[in-house]
Amino acid sequence: MTHAESTDKAAAVAEQGANVAPEPAPSKKGASRKKGAPRANKTAKTPGSKKGAKAAKKATKPKRKAAAPRAESKGAKILDMIRRAKGATLAEIMKAAEWQAHSVRGFISTAQKKHRVKIESSKNDSGDRVYRIAK
Repeated sequence: MTHAESTDKAAAVAEQGANVAPEPAPSKKGASRKKGAPRANKTAKTPGSKKGAKAAKKATKPKRKAAAPRAESKGAKILDMIRRAKGATLAEIMKAAEWQAHSVRGFISTAQKKHRVKIESSKNDSGDRVYRIAK
């Protein structure tokens, strides 16, 4: 369809009384900054700059040790139960911590990362879920 054909159709529709919006003119100019606005600073990043110093500080920061829970906390009780040779069932942990099953499972999943222990999960002969520290 050519421009002339589209103009003829628009004129025909306009003659019938319909409102036709004029075609918008193509933009010739891109976005510009406000008058008096500061220009972007395009300096090269050097190791002595603030950002370079922060990056160097982060790189030399020592890794944290595995956090040990307080001895009297529920988390410490659960970890002690799991460290036993036979491990601990989900029901035993729920009773000792007075938590619901989803809370116990959430603690176990975060304890693996936070306390840096590998916890394995299996089912015993009666079908109960048992958690123990992997060796």
